[in-house]
Amino acid sequence: MENADLNYLCTIIGNLSGVPVRRYEGEQLVFFHSFVSLPKDPVMLYWEEIQKLWAPIGYYVTDGFRYYGVISYENQKIVIGPTCQTGSSDQELRELAFRLDVAPEEMEDFIIGMKSIIRMPLESIMQILCAMNYVLTGQKLSLQDIVVFDRQQELLNKESVADKVAQQYVEDAIPVQDVHNTFELERTLMTMVRKGDTAALQGWIKSAPAVRGGILAPEQLRQMKNTFIVSATLASRAAIRGGMDVEDAFSLSDAYIQKCELFSRPDQILNLQYHMVLEYTQKVARIRQGSQRGKLAADVFNYIQHHLSEAITAENIAKELYVSRPYLSRKFIEETGESLTDFILKEKTEEAKRLLRYSDKSLTAIGNYLGFSSQSHFSRVFKKYTSCTPGEYRAKYMI
Repeated sequence: MENADLNYLCTIIGNLSGVPVRRYEGEQLVFFHSFVSLPKDPVMLYWEEIQKLWAPIGYYVTDGFRYYGVISYENQKIVIGPTCQTGSSDQELRELAFRLDVAPEEMEDFIIGMKSIIRMPLESIMQILCAMNYVLTGQKLSLQDIVVFDRQQELLNKESVADKVAQQYVEDAIPVQDVHNTFELERTLMTMVRKGDTAALQGWIKSAPAVRGGILAPEQLRQMKNTFIVSATLASRAAIRGGMDVEDAFSLSDAYIQKCELFSRPDQILNLQYHMVLEYTQKVARIRQGSQRGKLAADVFNYIQHHLSEAITAENIAKELYVSRPYLSRKFIEETGESLTDFILKEKTEEAKRLLRYSDKSLTAIGNYLGFSSQSHFSRVFKKYTSCTPGEYRAKYMI
């Protein structure tokens, strides 16, 4: 088919779906169409992996649970995405923009643009690509013919596997039904999630008893997926009882369940399940750090996690929680034993440590992203809570 026809086809599909579409010849981008404006195209972060897909139709799931559909045609690729079935928070989109090196003054435009992309299930993207492939090649394919390619399952979200915990789970793999096969085992595991007890969780996984679980489906793959759904539901509720924001917990559960449904191999589901339980436990652990388990401290932590890339003030937090600033400051000290300012700066420092270890962004970019007024301010705060400068920390710990 002539290039003009391909461009026309991409335009029509982009207009109908509300999702960006691009066409590549080899590695070169030759056409892009989107009804939303994005300062930078997020596909740039995943192009190396997407380029490896050479089945007629495939898809790629990112570490943020967004997906791209891909058609490979002769020496060309048509890539549609990103989209997802559930939305992303402003903080998640800010981090994505940070990884893309979006300029600070264009950050809000990027967030608005990403939120304007139409959401749809992966199956709908695949049906669109099946139709496009038929137009291009005359070949009739169905969803059953499409092979999974998923970088997330290979890396298990590098940012969340410090200390190699997720890899340990893979190596010490236990049958998935053992995670919640009896009431007592279920209660034990969910207590660890609720308390944010990552150390106990690691020890439990290593010595988990091999007890058979109930039958949830007549077919093995469906059995494992149904079991995963049950564990996601239990873990999300345990995390909420541990102080995690309700919307955050349910959104994370939805994202994991949707991802599980994409898998066709037991080992993928096993790995994803370990990673899910670990992530919930780690999030609760972070909420409980420095807190005496008071509700206000948990609410403050959740607010900070949603606004890490902003200049967080006590006034804004008080307004969000419908309390006065003096009450907020006094009550927070009562519940945690530390000032609100210290807590905010410690959380920003923890995020800076993660970015210094797992990203190649400059110190200036990281400081700007986390809302520090200057590079010297960032360095001064970081050294206060870690006893070393950001540069020294990166030199010592960067992966």
